[in-house]
Amino acid sequence: MTEKDEAGVVTAGLLVIGDEILSGRTKDKNIGHIAETLTANGIDLREVRVVPDVEEEIVAAVDALRHRYTYLFTTGGIGPTHDDITADCVAKAFGVALAVDPRAVAMLLERIPAKDMNEARLRMARIPAGAEIVLNPVSKAPGFRLGNVIVMAGIPAVMQGMLEGVLPTLQTGKKLLSETIDAGLREGDVATELGAIAKKHPDALIGSYPYSNERGFFTRLVVRARDADKLRAAVADIEAMIARLKPTKAAI
Repeated sequence: MTEKDEAGVVTAGLLVIGDEILSGRTKDKNIGHIAETLTANGIDLREVRVVPDVEEEIVAAVDALRHRYTYLFTTGGIGPTHDDITADCVAKAFGVALAVDPRAVAMLLERIPAKDMNEARLRMARIPAGAEIVLNPVSKAPGFRLGNVIVMAGIPAVMQGMLEGVLPTLQTGKKLLSETIDAGLREGDVATELGAIAKKHPDALIGSYPYSNERGFFTRLVVRARDADKLRAAVADIEAMIARLKPTKAAI
């Protein structure tokens, strides 16, 4: 695994861990924030998986995603209870030992009185051998980074603090530029010509995103590219297409 692929693009996967997400009891609030933050920093989030609190499922996902992308971020499963097994699983995926880390204990003691430091709370201080600490500015219980795997909490405020702290240490690529065009037409009106434009501009990512209002159904066209000239060329062709279609295909 290299820090950047041949095109100089930095990629990431995200592994969301927790039965509560899959059951619907907890509504995930992390995926959108992570995607937006990584995109703004020149890292392409390519895949998101959600897995239960099952060791073999987590280990298999960690192994698959860490070899596929420049970085793998995980959320959830690093608390004090018996089903918080993310640290165990990451250690197993890498084949390293897992133990209570004095650095993590010292961080916990900044918030938890020594007399209250029981076995359950010490679970939050277990760090795989060779891992770097990911600081938690909110509640002190740290995450960690092992290789290209960055393990963060599931609580949104804590995760956001951890992500903000780790971002300056990451490799980044050229950011995707983006432009949105409200076509004022239906998807079916533009689909054929839009497909042809997409083939003409292979270095641009072109998507159609329908919406509705009191006047009917319409679509917004989003163009993304890393090169400003290529972005403008694709946008120009799309705007010309819309100008041709609008007089004869008024959306209803």
